[in-house]
Amino acid sequence: MQEIQFKYKNNPELMNKEIMDLYKREKLNPFSGCLSSILQIIIILSVFWLVSKPLTYMNNSGEAVKNVINYYNIDINDILVIYDDMDFDVGKFKIKASGSSGGHNGIKSIIKYLGTEDFKRIRIGISKSSYDVVDYVLGKFSKEDMNKLKEVFNTINDVIDDFVSLPFEKLMSKYN
Repeated sequence: MQEIQFKYKNNPELMNKEIMDLYKREKLNPFSGCLSSILQIIIILSVFWLVSKPLTYMNNSGEAVKNVINYYNIDINDILVIYDDMDFDVGKFKIKASGSSGGHNGIKSIIKYLGTEDFKRIRIGISKSSYDVVDYVLGKFSKEDMNKLKEVFNTINDVIDDFVSLPFEKLMSKYN
């Protein structure tokens, strides 16, 4: 997967992995390849949190999520899934407490492996415009779109910080 990430850097297909790369906090003990994910322990407000970036392809991301949840005995209420959405305009995002996959294969996989649609998530728009889906997700973002996404990534950093301290309903009210 590392070669694919390098070859297709700054494209819609790997956008959710780039969000976590840009999320800047004090990082401890990075270890990779474990449980089909790259894992890092980070500290937010004196609390240790586990960040997981699946090493699986998007269509199998549920396997990685399930492995991490089971291994670390994580309550499903404590996870936050961040993913791209081609049906949202670039630079838009929405925080949800649950819902269907909306046709997103990565979310379908997570729902399948967890056996529920009830997990918190952030959908980030990557708008496919009129392009062919495969060409679009393996292509590059324009400079304008990258600037919009950088703004969103900064806001998502704040959302992640607030996820630790706010009730989820307040988090949605604050950012949606």
